[in-house]
Amino acid sequence: MDTGIKYEELEDILTEEEVTDGVQSFLVVYNDDFNTFDWVIQCFMEVCNHTQEQSEQLSLLVHFKGKATVKTGPMEVLKPMKDALVERGLSAVIESLIEG
Repeated sequence: MDTGIKYEELEDILTEEEVTDGVQSFLVVYNDDFNTFDWVIQCFMEVCNHTQEQSEQLSLLVHFKGKATVKTGPMEVLKPMKDALVERGLSAVIESLIEG
């Protein structure tokens, strides 16, 4: 299926960058074989406050690339989101990059 979407461009558009104290954290969701697209989209909307369109695009990135950064920001903001996604059955982690 050709949607005409260039996934690299989409990922750049959807990733919000926020730098604090030289540490940048990323909420990353991994693909799995049991959650439906509709459920993942609903989770992204409810937990990450993404729009329907953002959530749909992110779910495609997760599916086709195996993982996607769904939110960036300070650890204290991302941790509750990660916990909420994991509670809903998604495979989510926080990755941090120390810039310096």
